[in-house]
Amino acid sequence: MAQPQIITAPADSALIAAWQSGDEQAAAELVGRHARVLARYLAGAGAPDAEVDDLVQETFIRAFRSVDRFRGQCQFRTWLLTIGGNVLRDYGRRASRRKVLPLDDSLHDRRGDPHEHAVASEAEERLAAGLKVLPRLQREVFLLRAQQGLEYDEIASALATTPGAARVHYHHAVRRLKEIVE
Repeated sequence: MAQPQIITAPADSALIAAWQSGDEQAAAELVGRHARVLARYLAGAGAPDAEVDDLVQETFIRAFRSVDRFRGQCQFRTWLLTIGGNVLRDYGRRASRRKVLPLDDSLHDRRGDPHEHAVASEAEERLAAGLKVLPRLQREVFLLRAQQGLEYDEIASALATTPGAARVHYHHAVRRLKEIVE
């Protein structure tokens, strides 16, 4: 009996090389592989829901424009999240210079058990508020570790710090968030 053939997905580095050689499908595969993770990171880092898709797109545009500078010293995803953080900071600077009107609260989804929805919304609001008051580095380390599951050496590489400093920032972020949420 013939053994089933296992097809493995190409590594990010192989896709980057293929894209640099003109393979547009390789670029599409990189986007498909990393867009959701990037969107979760940006949303957790404070990007407005209405802007997340545009920020993801801008991140990939910047990454593809500078992919020749990617040296493979960290994972492609880590490098991409670093660029995403820069895109979000740039967005924040631009947004602070223009006035934004909030949307009507009636647009929120009201389906589901009202009690569970209220409890979840309250906890989510406290966590979001807590993330906003954390210093930038603590917030980014927390999101990269808790949300993205990166190791401390990857976080250190992404944020230009040391693994030990990343651990300390994460510890302080968790402690402050627990105080705020409880």
